[in-house]
Amino acid sequence: MTYVKHAVAVLLGAALIFFGAQKFGAENFIFERIADRSGISLFEPLIRRVTGVMEIIGGLMLLLPATRSLGALVATGVVGGAILFHLSPWLGVHTPMEAGGEESIGLFITALVLFGLAFINLLIYRKSLPIIGTRLP
Repeated sequence: MTYVKHAVAVLLGAALIFFGAQKFGAENFIFERIADRSGISLFEPLIRRVTGVMEIIGGLMLLLPATRSLGALVATGVVGGAILFHLSPWLGVHTPMEAGGEESIGLFITALVLFGLAFINLLIYRKSLPIIGTRLP
């Protein structure tokens, strides 16, 4: 069981680092779409980069057993935010997988899977959370 716990955390951590790294460099069509539809220009590039930093931090924290509970908390928050944006009219569940590409539900499904993994990690490592962890059942 211990190997499974570690594998789930490492898999989620690697995925977050991968998706976080995608937020840097060229403009991101997903964040452009949110910025265009919401009228809030901060989404591209500022919020995109902040999201990338948070994903990478959460991913790195998940790779280290000592910080795994905080990494799970960060991951749950970041991926939960992605799901909320997919459910909003600003992005939607069906999004293009690439700029100008055909719309798909793939990114939304990926967010749901990552959220599930983050939540499982949060449940597994909840007692290691600073301050509140010792009070949880």
